[in-house]
Amino acid sequence: MTFELVCFYFFGAVAALAALAVISVKNPVVAALNLVLTFFSMACVWLLAQAEFLAVALVLVYVGAVMVLFLFVVMMLDVDFAPVREGFVRFLPVGIVVAVVMLVEMLMMIGVRSLQVPVSADPAALAGMSNMGWLGRTLFRDFLLPFEVAALILTVGLIAAIPLTLRKRSGIKTQNPGRQVMVKREDRIRLVKMDAVKKGEATP
Repeated sequence: MTFELVCFYFFGAVAALAALAVISVKNPVVAALNLVLTFFSMACVWLLAQAEFLAVALVLVYVGAVMVLFLFVVMMLDVDFAPVREGFVRFLPVGIVVAVVMLVEMLMMIGVRSLQVPVSADPAALAGMSNMGWLGRTLFRDFLLPFEVAALILTVGLIAAIPLTLRKRSGIKTQNPGRQVMVKREDRIRLVKMDAVKKGEATP
């Protein structure tokens, strides 16, 4: 068993355990830290597969923005965040463990790169294209169906996040689209008959 294969199993196991912790822990801060560890571990797996662009994009886009997204979701769901801020010291061990695991993974990646044999020729250079041009052509020509499926899954996730915010709260005016669609004309307009009154005449 090569060192690269050992790193692959280690990164995969860490990503699977961290992803399981994201959906199993009750505390949102611990879940966010495990989500960061999941993304970072998968970035290491992509580096092993020599997909450097995808790995860097995962770290910059997801790991870099996951905390902002997490705070946005917390505000959107109206979660009481005061107890979490008060007990920040309690989550310090979890943050240290996540940081240590990420450091170990980076050191293992350095070891893999130092032991790795020279890679084959760049397919983008062989095709006479830039790296981004070759990646875009391959993505939208050879992998169009997986790309569309991923877009559909993200759209479903976006729509599913909306009902989470539609909770009944006291003192807040809300709309009921179902009742608005089923309303009739008679429910909206009321016609009232009354005698005409000339100007200057007193009403009875």
